[in-house]
Amino acid sequence: MHLLKSYLKFLWNSNNSHGVHSPFVFDLLRKCFYDNNEYREYTLLKKYRESLLQNKNTIEVTDFGAGSRIFKSNIRAINKIAQNAGISGKDARLLFRIVNYLEPKTILEIGTSLGLATSALALGNPKAKITSLEGCPETAKIARQQFDKFDLGIDSVVSKFESYLQTEKSDSYDFIYFDGNHSKIATLEYFDSLLSTAHNETVWIFDDIHWSADMEEAWEIIKKHPKVTVTIDTFQWGLVFFRREQEKQHFILRTSNSFFLNSVLGLRKLWGLLP
Repeated sequence: MHLLKSYLKFLWNSNNSHGVHSPFVFDLLRKCFYDNNEYREYTLLKKYRESLLQNKNTIEVTDFGAGSRIFKSNIRAINKIAQNAGISGKDARLLFRIVNYLEPKTILEIGTSLGLATSALALGNPKAKITSLEGCPETAKIARQQFDKFDLGIDSVVSKFESYLQTEKSDSYDFIYFDGNHSKIATLEYFDSLLSTAHNETVWIFDDIHWSADMEEAWEIIKKHPKVTVTIDTFQWGLVFFRREQEKQHFILRTSNSFFLNSVLGLRKLWGLLP
């Protein structure tokens, strides 16, 4: 019920590009979020997803995060993980467009899973150096097989996120996609640990910011941090920018001009999570 209430609140408060007065955010919306071009990479994203949806083998998942609302057992079919726990096709295409538009050269992903989002990151900028962290060895093994199959140059690292961030992180990242432990404590720990790597052009995306009341609290704390200038709430994601030339602003924005259709689809998706 928390997700449903949060989504209804989002629908009430969100707007599109007509309510945006920041030139940077306006361009991001018009040239990226609302870009209706049919990129050839979309076909590869679809093939990547379909290859997982056809894989009925099972693996034992080691879950270090906040757990799953869908799965009751750690023995899970690969196609069911892709269907229920991976990034949606629509969001994968949007993630591709964001990376394609911003052209980050160094990317960190916290939470590879089966690599559905990773493939969007890689196809968005094939020249980028991408490091993707996954705590579960069996899940990472499937993702690596997918990366090899689709010839994606990913530095796939099997590690607890905290251990890697304490010892192995780079000095700076242009882009970080947070899709690991969806808890307030872990999210804020990742935020604090990686804050020193942010520069003026860095972009962070936090997945599932409305997943729970705790995650919403974490998102509010992140928004208010003095080094954060612009934030965008798309309901699924929280985008964070550190652009010093921007005044501090928070936007609640729809990721498509098809407002009514996306509202219906979003409500159906949330309703499917309810008992």
